[in-house]
Amino acid sequence: MSEADAVVFVLDATTGTTPVDRELAQRLRKLGRPVFLAANKVDHQKREALATELYELGLGEVYPISAMHGRGIDELMDQVVAMCPRRPAAPAASADPLIGLLDEGEDPQAAEEEDPAVARAREPLRVALVGKPNAGKSSLLNRLVGSERSLVHDQPGSTTDPVDTPFSYGGREYVLVDTAGIRRKSRVEGATEKLSVSLALGQIDRAHVVVLVVDGSEGASEQDARLAGLIEDSGRAVVIALNKADLLSGAGAGRETLQEAGDEFHFLTWAPRQLVSALRGDGLAELFGKIEAAALQHGRRIPTAELNRFFTEVMEQYPPASRGGKLVTVHYIAQGGTRPPTFLLWANRKDLVDDSYRRFVANKLRQRYGFVGTPLRIVVKAKVKREKR
Repeated sequence: MSEADAVVFVLDATTGTTPVDRELAQRLRKLGRPVFLAANKVDHQKREALATELYELGLGEVYPISAMHGRGIDELMDQVVAMCPRRPAAPAASADPLIGLLDEGEDPQAAEEEDPAVARAREPLRVALVGKPNAGKSSLLNRLVGSERSLVHDQPGSTTDPVDTPFSYGGREYVLVDTAGIRRKSRVEGATEKLSVSLALGQIDRAHVVVLVVDGSEGASEQDARLAGLIEDSGRAVVIALNKADLLSGAGAGRETLQEAGDEFHFLTWAPRQLVSALRGDGLAELFGKIEAAALQHGRRIPTAELNRFFTEVMEQYPPASRGGKLVTVHYIAQGGTRPPTFLLWANRKDLVDDSYRRFVANKLRQRYGFVGTPLRIVVKAKVKREKR
């Protein structure tokens, strides 16, 4: 309540005030925040007289409402919004560019976007903590923000709804999102857990960077690898946090844990890994550094002229293989979008450029430009011959 700009105090108009209501009212009077007393279950006009009894709490105007039927809600919210302090509207986050951003035959130079540093400074970095139950996501969030914002329990499943926590670190604004643990589909039980898992997966698409939290004391599992695959498919930047480093013992245990995680996440060789301890705070500064670096690479753009100089070298050394006696030529390359970085290749035979060559191009781009922490998308488009005039 002390962090709120306004408080809506909801009471059951049909039961009158209770000792708990009166105790809360006393606290709210001392709070120094606008308080709106909502008398719920006033489903029709005949019940409005019941709401008058709540004036005894001394909190000012009473708003008769029906949450079930929506009665009186608009009037209540109009008053709440009018009393809340106004803040500058946050700029809308630009939608991720579609893969087909450039039409066939369009000049690739036209795809240049604004400087990522400008976009970065405009909006808080949204970071989702995702992982299996009991991997330590809530403990990690609490350690990062320095307060008990998420419920922590030694039994898995204590987090059900995503918890958004805005905070600042190193002069940068963040929104950390704690999510419910995600188990294998066959082990998900009950409607509540199914909804929690659905909400957690939805946070992946909303995030700029996803931190996959793994129980480092147990090692990465097949379920962790499945989650990593979902994150890669979503196109989000990713950092792998191997939690519970305080439980590792023996010389070289940390190196072995990192190596084993690299083996389990062999398809995410580009994703940085960091040993952390939510209990002791080990590795958190390094984790933030990797989150920030991944976010920058996720929004990075390479100028078209530079890209084509680089790709000319690649083509000279490793041209695409001919198929069925047909020569495959890639005419030029351009970056069609960011978040994730998406590169467009214009070829004379789009259908003959296979997945292995796309992976080859992605690896070459990483060798030259890094792109640590972000997936890459390689899209092949057919080169359109322009008619001579």
